[in-house]
Amino acid sequence: MSDSTDFLALLERHNKALSQANALNKAPVFDALAKAGISVVKVTFDGEGDSGQIENIMADGSAEIPRVQVELLPTGWGTGKLEGSQSTLRDAIETLCYDYLEQEHGGWENNEGGFGEFIFSVAAKTIQLEFNGRFSDVHTSSYTF
Repeated sequence: MSDSTDFLALLERHNKALSQANALNKAPVFDALAKAGISVVKVTFDGEGDSGQIENIMADGSAEIPRVQVELLPTGWGTGKLEGSQSTLRDAIETLCYDYLEQEHGGWENNEGGFGEFIFSVAAKTIQLEFNGRFSDVHTSSYTF
């Protein structure tokens, strides 16, 4: 096997584990949000120039995210394994958002980057991602007369 084949196999295993982790990690986050009486969470993010970050996490317009613990099943790069870990609810929301960004828009923080928001609808148990990808465009014309 070549190095590129090995890398592609690792990437495929990681992407599969990440997708599985995201599906499993939604439930404890939504359960904790519902128990806290929170109906909507809005998370904004922005990235460019090879860095990106969650900008803001806001519950129901202005409510604080409670400091409760949540059990997540994150996956490490290349392992394909899901390993349980404790996290605050706020950190769990952030982790889930970063992982969904990686799943759907890997490299979102590179070059011109991307920005957008996640909306967690607790009653429906859905997470909506609005992603805006930035890009540079060049139009060149060349003439010889």
